[in-house]
Amino acid sequence: MAKQTPLKLDSFLPYRISVLANTISTTLAGAYSQRFDLRIPEWRVLATLGGYPDSSAREVAQRTAMDKVAVSRAVSSLMERGRVVSSIDTLDRRRTLLRLSPDGEALLARIVPLAHAYESRLLETLTRQERLQLETLLEKLMQQASMNSSKEV
Repeated sequence: MAKQTPLKLDSFLPYRISVLANTISTTLAGAYSQRFDLRIPEWRVLATLGGYPDSSAREVAQRTAMDKVAVSRAVSSLMERGRVVSSIDTLDRRRTLLRLSPDGEALLARIVPLAHAYESRLLETLTRQERLQLETLLEKLMQQASMNSSKEV
């Protein structure tokens, strides 16, 4: 049997992307936790509902690629603190719709400029062309990963 090449994590793309994403999330989480008493899942739910009001928890989980349990806990926490409200869908009474409360909207309005500033600082190391390339490459990789999600690894 042929000797298997060892997996070198430092050059393995999925590992590198995961480490980058975790580093960015941890940095944001630290800032949002201290200033706004938010954890990463709560921030993601807030941001998602800010862009997609009247979403179900299932839809939030799909959009964020978060576990349903994490979304459920984040939604519960945000509702307890009056940042998210729910209502029953009039077209499908089995479906609960989530949206930001006025307090949630005000909180998100305070966070968005900080998020944009962080993103700008992160991307300032790249040229305009590199940023465009990065966007194109991320879209291609996301499409490829989505197409292959049902196939064996």
